[in-house]
Amino acid sequence: MTTAQYHGRLRRLGVRRLTAVFSAGVMAMAAALLAPQPAAAADTPWLEVSPDRYASFTIPAAYVQEHLGTVSQVVVEGNFGPSATWAEFGLTRRGDVWSGVLGALTPGLYRYQVTADDTKTIKDPTNSAKVASDPLLSTFLVAGDSARWLADAPAGTGGTVGTLTYRVRAEQRSALVWTPPGYAAKKPKGYPTLFLQSGGGVAATDWLDLGRTKQILDNLSAAGAMQPMVVVIADSADDRELNDLRKAVADNYRVLRDPAHQAIAGVTEGAARAVRAAFAKPGQFGSVGWFSGTSAPTIDRRDAPALNHLKLLRLYTGNVTDPAYNTTYRLTKALERAGVRYEFDGVDPDGGGNWTTWQENLVDFVPRLFGHVSDHGPSPGHGRLTGEFAPPPAGTTPTPFVTEDGFVTFETTTDFADAQHVTVWANIAPGGSWLRVPLTRDGDRWRATVGPLEPWFYYYRLIVDRVPFKDVSNPTKVTTEPMWSTFLVPGPEARLLTDVPAGQGGTVESMTYTSTVAGQDRTALVWTPPGYDPQRAQTYPVLYLQHGGGQNYTDWVEMGRAKQILDHQFLDGDLTPMVVVMGNGNSSNFNRELLENIVPTTRSRYHVSSDPSQQALAGLSMGGGQAFGVLKAYPGQFAYVAAFSAGFGSGTGVDVAAINDGTRMLRLYVGDQTDFVYPSFMASLTTMDSLGIRYEFDGVTPGPHGWDVWQKNLIDLAPRLFKR
Repeated sequence: MTTAQYHGRLRRLGVRRLTAVFSAGVMAMAAALLAPQPAAAADTPWLEVSPDRYASFTIPAAYVQEHLGTVSQVVVEGNFGPSATWAEFGLTRRGDVWSGVLGALTPGLYRYQVTADDTKTIKDPTNSAKVASDPLLSTFLVAGDSARWLADAPAGTGGTVGTLTYRVRAEQRSALVWTPPGYAAKKPKGYPTLFLQSGGGVAATDWLDLGRTKQILDNLSAAGAMQPMVVVIADSADDRELNDLRKAVADNYRVLRDPAHQAIAGVTEGAARAVRAAFAKPGQFGSVGWFSGTSAPTIDRRDAPALNHLKLLRLYTGNVTDPAYNTTYRLTKALERAGVRYEFDGVDPDGGGNWTTWQENLVDFVPRLFGHVSDHGPSPGHGRLTGEFAPPPAGTTPTPFVTEDGFVTFETTTDFADAQHVTVWANIAPGGSWLRVPLTRDGDRWRATVGPLEPWFYYYRLIVDRVPFKDVSNPTKVTTEPMWSTFLVPGPEARLLTDVPAGQGGTVESMTYTSTVAGQDRTALVWTPPGYDPQRAQTYPVLYLQHGGGQNYTDWVEMGRAKQILDHQFLDGDLTPMVVVMGNGNSSNFNRELLENIVPTTRSRYHVSSDPSQQALAGLSMGGGQAFGVLKAYPGQFAYVAAFSAGFGSGTGVDVAAINDGTRMLRLYVGDQTDFVYPSFMASLTTMDSLGIRYEFDGVTPGPHGWDVWQKNLIDLAPRLFKR
């Protein structure tokens, strides 16, 4: 693509919303330019990002040992959490490396550092990207349409960033200045100016390193989506400092000095100061932007006529995880009471108070400056700001507290008042992987609000100074994982995981039997459908549903939500009436345990068929491997076989003809690259293909080796059973 073609493509994006997609060639170029580069040719990168947006971390244990000493855990901390919040992704020690795969990540800019045992942190030495304000941070860009404004523009098409040195009260200061492509210091007509302020915990350099401001301005400029302007980036300034900065800019750059061509905006405290500066002396700025301001100014109604001369006052906030959410609401009310006109971009539903949100704010704000814009409403998908967010007072309600729109507040008891580091470890990462979200001390408790979480079933535990604890305020329990608690975020997507109305679902009973393999009494759970009739003329088909390693017969009910899934599917008319037996697969000889103990006991206690065509066997992980083992040893015994996240194993001695003749459906499932059995599973498909075994596989189920995947697998499998 030529430069002219590139400019033409960008211009067609339009000013408002800028929703068209960059060409594949431009995105590929951006990905190549922004991919982390090894520090030296001999170094192996610690981070690799796949084209389908999975981040693989591989950190040499020897390096960690050399720089941090002996450690018990290693995490990658970064803005990986919901709403781009800071979270910890735990790595696993495998041989001589600490490793893990996270994804698929939403397109955008990520920052991260490597931390061991909560307090020992190092930078990734193989990633050359740096953050000036924090030498321990590295960054990487995940390319995609929603992050197109963050990509480097083609060489020669962007503006220039320089440094302006000036003095305030005899003290030397500096600011960063972006000048547009073709900027000419001696051009007859001056340029308008935008002043961008940093704020509490945010350095001026963060606008470039984390905000990607140069890339945003370059791309907006190339698209013809903004007026040519000079953009000045500085630390948050009081009135005197701001005046000195404005004078230095006027003395050193070809800029227009009238208020109509002066704009100011900022993040956090910088936003608050920007608004205060504009309100304190109405008329010195024509446009003002508030990005997650931390404190609202006092507004006198008598000032409204002067303030209404502002051409633009536009407010931005993230969702309830943004500390500025309530402050922004209070500001809107104060403006309305005083009669001051303003615009509101709406609540960003998926962004908190961080650079992911502020990047979007800048993309929306800059095209509105120094020209005519017809659309003054919120961005598409942004919501109303109807009131302040306030979770229940500490200690007044069991946790977690879940709002209707999926925001979850975790809170500890007072037992950890003296702790130093408390996190919630939950399946809240993309696809259901696990992240640890740091909690903040709140008096003698710890608390955090995260979200929005997609409607689904979640499980978590507390990690307090590297020791796991159960949330004792949550009455739910998991038999095989005593530290875990569970909760459900309701919504249409999670309907099959919710309880059906009382009295309408099936029944789960305990079935105790004597195991000749284990030499002891054991228990299975049995689901019978609504209206189950042990006297009906026709026997019921039966599904034997197995758990995984480290689990037992309780897990499909407590974690897999099998009862809820089966109840809903039966009531929806999608499920053939059947009996489902969830046995104990922890056995030295599962084939014998199943065929000599579980199956005979089921037939003696329940009205189920012994016809192979009416029998199904499925399992997850270890249970899937056991299902494959039965299939190989007893082909045709079960007409329906399914394996979730399990490998077929060796093809030696397999009676392929017997399997194909006796199996009506062999259906396979696996998670994505974050499922650690994914490589062996894919190898199994090659083995089965070479043997000529017929099977069904519709592709990966997004998610890890966990219940998010296996619940979806059961939802897909159950309606397929005992049907031609």
